[in-house]
Amino acid sequence: MLIFSKTSGFRHESIPAGIRAIQTLGQQHNFRVDTTTNAGRFTTTGLQPYQAVIFLSTTQDVLNEEQQTAFEQYIRGGRGFMGVHAATDTEYNWAWYGRLVGAYFNGHPAIQTATIQVLNDTHPATAGLPAQWTRTDEWYNFRDLSPTLTVLATLDERTYSGGTNGSNHPIAWYHEFAGGRAFYTAGGHTTESFSEPLFQQHLLGGIRYAIGQK
Repeated sequence: MLIFSKTSGFRHESIPAGIRAIQTLGQQHNFRVDTTTNAGRFTTTGLQPYQAVIFLSTTQDVLNEEQQTAFEQYIRGGRGFMGVHAATDTEYNWAWYGRLVGAYFNGHPAIQTATIQVLNDTHPATAGLPAQWTRTDEWYNFRDLSPTLTVLATLDERTYSGGTNGSNHPIAWYHEFAGGRAFYTAGGHTTESFSEPLFQQHLLGGIRYAIGQK
């Protein structure tokens, strides 16, 4: 798989930790991980080797129109996408991408502890997680949530300050889209996130879904 971490806006300090964590998961679970910030990799030939592409805290405009077309064709060819954290703070003017990732970022409060309600205990990204999963991160609010999403986990806004999505606040989801697959998790702002065994387990499950291992 290919980790893409180009940023045109804010660049998260946690990106190197995220890359290391996913590379370690690849070594442990027998999948190859390449990394790039070069949007020029987004051609038919450049994407062909990969079963899935991870947008790891990308921000703002990261692909031009030709690269966008190549990525759309890649997904339509049955490949996978995984978005981590600021992947929803990306490509606001590319409606197809908004539908793929599933929502757009709509602000966040300060980093704090909150409780995640895990709704699905059979999907690989949430199997084995506690039903009430309490952790510390930067908790995104969202707009333009796609109606096609299957939500895996929601935030309990009663457990922290600054949530704006109310009683239905998705924080991790997946869906089949345009012939391919997409998974997103809003966690991963903090460097410490990528050292958490449960968050690593969550990422691994998302990867397995994105590459078609259910």
